[in-house]
Amino acid sequence: MDYQFIRVVREGHLTIVTLQRPDAYNAMNYAAHEELQRAFDDFASDDEQWLAILTGSGNKAFCAGHDLKQQANGGDLGTPPAGFGGLTARFDLHKPVIAAVNGVAMGGGFELALACDIIVASSNAAFALPEAKIGLAALAGGMLRLPALIGLKRSMGLLLTGRRVSASEGVQLGFVNEVTEGDVMDLARRWADDILTCSPLSVRATKQTVMRGLDVSVEQGMGEQWDYSQVRAMLASADAIEGPKAFAEKRAPVWSGR
Repeated sequence: MDYQFIRVVREGHLTIVTLQRPDAYNAMNYAAHEELQRAFDDFASDDEQWLAILTGSGNKAFCAGHDLKQQANGGDLGTPPAGFGGLTARFDLHKPVIAAVNGVAMGGGFELALACDIIVASSNAAFALPEAKIGLAALAGGMLRLPALIGLKRSMGLLLTGRRVSASEGVQLGFVNEVTEGDVMDLARRWADDILTCSPLSVRATKQTVMRGLDVSVEQGMGEQWDYSQVRAMLASADAIEGPKAFAEKRAPVWSGR
């Protein structure tokens, strides 16, 4: 599929999605939102795609949020059904997504990163939810995901001031997994390689169980997990036989994803 505002590349079982508006700090207009929704729809439905990396073009910005110039000129501020960037309200995506933050991640851009499962960042990356400074609020999940990650008081300190946080402080606060002085895509690929050595069905079962478990007690979650769709698929798969077989034969497993 041809895109104007994003680029999608598939490398084996890995999908790489790159925001392509560097002159606008990769800020999102409505057309870019729609393109991202289509790209993540395709990723979700393709059984051969097991993992995605989301990043921005250039070295200044991952995503600066909504295109405020478009809004100021009366443009559509809305987002598609799956949320900001076609991702922040996509609660049924069981495949993992890595955010490779290559510069500023502001407003919706930060919320887009928070909707990913792992965040890696370049040393020049910066994060903020500055919506209150411009008469808005972080309605793409930021006000909910950030407290779940770093706690109430630290989240309120960021949300009520719009304060900017460096990548290294993001690690200290607990929402960034790792920072690099080099190319953030090299770091993201290393994380992707580690994930791709695991069974894709095990990874999906793990993500679904963890996300469901955020809202229930350990006792309830352990009782319910056997009925989760991805856990059932994992236990019934050929990969559940291949993994122990490869271990017994002292070789690397060959995952089929089935």
